[in-house]
Amino acid sequence: MKLKFTKMHGAGNDFIVVDAINQDVSLSTEQWRRLADRRFGIGADQILIVERPSEPGVDFRYRIFNNDGSEVEQCGNGSRAFVRFVVDKGLSRERSIRVQTMSGIINPRMEEDGSITVDMGAPRLEPSELPFDAAGLAGWAEGEDTLWPLPVQGKTVFVSVVSMGNPHAVQVVDDVDSAPVAQTGPLIETHPRFPKRVNAGYMQVLDRHHIRLRVFERGAGETLACGTGACAAVVAGIRRGLLDSPVRVSARGGELSIAWAGPGQPVYLSGPAVTVFEGEVEI
Repeated sequence: MKLKFTKMHGAGNDFIVVDAINQDVSLSTEQWRRLADRRFGIGADQILIVERPSEPGVDFRYRIFNNDGSEVEQCGNGSRAFVRFVVDKGLSRERSIRVQTMSGIINPRMEEDGSITVDMGAPRLEPSELPFDAAGLAGWAEGEDTLWPLPVQGKTVFVSVVSMGNPHAVQVVDDVDSAPVAQTGPLIETHPRFPKRVNAGYMQVLDRHHIRLRVFERGAGETLACGTGACAAVVAGIRRGLLDSPVRVSARGGELSIAWAGPGQPVYLSGPAVTVFEGEVEI
């Protein structure tokens, strides 16, 4: 079969976007993995699937597959690419849409300047909601947050745990350029305290409204930007008393903006979404 696709990115976090409304799409885990392979396929961090909704009151269903073929709950940068795709393809005439994801409803909106803002919903802050197994651990209070000790490579790393519909473990580092992302990221991702694995964030605070961030993503490895990771890092920084909203997030692939008014309130993620090329591939 032939599959039509669009290659897109959000701050360097790159995607294969597939319209499953106007073509039949039913691929195996191995086929998703091969499509995302940068040598044997198209290449992407994630594959985004546009489907008809399966529940009332929403416009589309949004499914996300990591480049290892696993399906995941949420992708913030992908949600911006999603709304640009459906608008550019004429699948929606609305600039603001309601989208069904595995973790709930999100509300992406295309702004007049072409940037896209997504209501990512309120963060979930209880360890059990990630899930994170905190049994037997002594957490360390900092501001309104709790830092949890994780043994990694013979050292103890203190992390904030935040769910943005997907799980994140965020640590503060002095310099993201020298942070051991490639060495400790995989160990945190698969740490037994996170039964569904976790995204590992490394945050450098530049001032109260600006951070630098690297994220080793669950099922994808380090990406040039991670939207939900940016949201989780800012939430953790505000709760720790290190940041004030709004916060500019400098990732290796570009700039994002995050706003959060506090507990119980939604996190707003803003940034670019760019179409790179379109194509057709034989499956």
